[in-house]
Amino acid sequence: MTPHRRLPLLALLLLTCSLAACAPRQETGGSPVSPLTRVPPADRQAAPDLTGSSLDGRAVRLTDYRSKVVVLNVWASWCGPCRAEAPELSKVQQELAAKGVQVLGVDTDAERARGRAFQDEHKLLYPSLHDPASRQLLRLPRGYKAPALPYTLFIDRAGRIAAKYVSPLTEAQIRTITGPLLAEQASG
Repeated sequence: MTPHRRLPLLALLLLTCSLAACAPRQETGGSPVSPLTRVPPADRQAAPDLTGSSLDGRAVRLTDYRSKVVVLNVWASWCGPCRAEAPELSKVQQELAAKGVQVLGVDTDAERARGRAFQDEHKLLYPSLHDPASRQLLRLPRGYKAPALPYTLFIDRAGRIAAKYVSPLTEAQIRTITGPLLAEQASG
């Protein structure tokens, strides 16, 4: 093979390897095909009270949503899969809020303006905490911060982490995960 023909093949190989390195890893003991890890009620850990300001500059606290099932979605404006799932999350917020579901985003963009532009472009119907250095996310219990974006934690009505999803979500997947959590009692 001539050097000119090897170059495109080498570029394709490097691209494939770099994309594979960005793929989310699975939790130990989890299914190699499922990005979902559910936590039985007896094993759930309390979610830390993530606090700060939203992209709009308003104060936001995770504990303000106690008694609701919180879909805590971590994203960034440069993340392609985050862009794909944003309309799904807004649809969930619009359709399930009355049932007790609250979507709360965590924007990891370095610049608030980029997060605001993303929020405006996708017409997000839920607040997003601006966490550019991921300082708030560092407070998550061990094993709940994913190595790639997007990822989503599902917080039960009692404020405990009930599930982790390490891939983009659809509205149907969110409904499937939140359904059983809505049926649980807040003290359970």
